[in-house]
Amino acid sequence: MPLHVQEVPRPDSALALAEIAGALARLPGFDTAALRAEWERLHRRPPPHDLTRDLLLRGIAHRLQEQAFGGLSPATARRLESSAAPTTAGRTRRARASRLKSGTVLVRGWRGQTHTVTVRDDGFEYRGHLYRSLSLVAREITGAHWSGPRFYRIAGHKAAPGGPGVNRDA
Repeated sequence: MPLHVQEVPRPDSALALAEIAGALARLPGFDTAALRAEWERLHRRPPPHDLTRDLLLRGIAHRLQEQAFGGLSPATARRLESSAAPTTAGRTRRARASRLKSGTVLVRGWRGQTHTVTVRDDGFEYRGHLYRSLSLVAREITGAHWSGPRFYRIAGHKAAPGGPGVNRDA
């Protein structure tokens, strides 16, 4: 029992929204076999065997919305593709901290000392040593596991526990 949501040329129209909403509302009533068939119709390949019913529902809902309203921008698709590209050693590369440009200097006070890290193309320089991640620098400084971006309070990461104004560095 396929849903047959047609691609809509104007995603902002009320008709498109109503059609997608109706299709999404019907999904939970499908049995697992029907969900697997719908996945195959939409994705043009069978779903992975170990996919749970919840993930089948989510994958179908995402694909329906993607068809009606558009998918990732070409720039985002390229960025995702390049972040998962295999390296020459057969491993996948780590996604780089794209917000930090080479030459950026990060400064953080910790236990009465100022710690300075310089962002380089090949990693992070701290006290004359090169580290492959900012989290390794944070571990060197604190002696404990920290998220490097969180430790250095880089935008997009939550503040240290305790919230603003709480001095945990003393």
